[in-house]
Amino acid sequence: MKTAIDPGAGFCFGVKRAIQLAEEKLADGKEFFSLGQIVHNKEEEIRLNKLGMSTIDQSRLDELHNSRILLRAHGEPPETYLKARQQGLEVTDATCKVVLKLQEKVKKLWLDREKDDRQIVIVGKNNHPEVIGLAGNAGNQAIVVETISDLEQVDTTRPVYLFAQTTADEDIFEEVKTEIEIRLKQQNSAPGSKLFITNSICSHVRNRKKQIVDFALKHDLIIFVGDKNSSNSRYLFNLCQKINTNSFFVENESMIREEWLNSQNSIGITGATSTPIWLLKKIEHKINPLKKD
Repeated sequence: MKTAIDPGAGFCFGVKRAIQLAEEKLADGKEFFSLGQIVHNKEEEIRLNKLGMSTIDQSRLDELHNSRILLRAHGEPPETYLKARQQGLEVTDATCKVVLKLQEKVKKLWLDREKDDRQIVIVGKNNHPEVIGLAGNAGNQAIVVETISDLEQVDTTRPVYLFAQTTADEDIFEEVKTEIEIRLKQQNSAPGSKLFITNSICSHVRNRKKQIVDFALKHDLIIFVGDKNSSNSRYLFNLCQKINTNSFFVENESMIREEWLNSQNSIGITGATSTPIWLLKKIEHKINPLKKD
């Protein structure tokens, strides 16, 4: 029996940068906070907490004064930066460059909204931190679309500027785009019915989809390592299951079951863009003694 770790697995560059910045700040042993989970993987969060990082939510931000805080790769709305300045916080801004560029584009379009009575529409998860940050740059007036039914909020007689959460499901984005186009045609080319499309899904996320499908095809058994609260974990695991029904989701090595490994010639270990490589190696280390000849 052979085991292999997916060569395309591991953190995306935005998360890598955020964790590197956190580790650099933690090196001096002084108090340091992360506003929200630095990455949607509790095993990595526990590791950083042991190094001295405290994870807080927005409700605790009001309690901090003259402290050091990290803004994670997902980005934050403008209100967070304003509050940080008012409270004298030292901010380490780890917003992913892809997300930051997207925020700037959304903000510019929103500031120019009087030109054509436009609507900002974002395909993504309503309560996802990245979407909250993007919507904040549109005066908290953006329309967030998770499913086709959410399009009832969109007025197709007015211009629609369509974006995607950088980690959104591309199939859902295409489905939403197509449905808006259909509805616009039904308006019989009304003067204000225009669609402007920005497919802002991160290229790393797009590439990861193909990588994980190819990897799942190569192995008899797939151990997918992720966090149940990570939308990227759920999305990529579902892809694995469609390609290879002999796929199992685990959060850490304690969830491995020996019976899964019986009669398997090849075991592939993979994970989400929020899953650290060190955790994949721990899974491999757990599996190796259990393998049957």
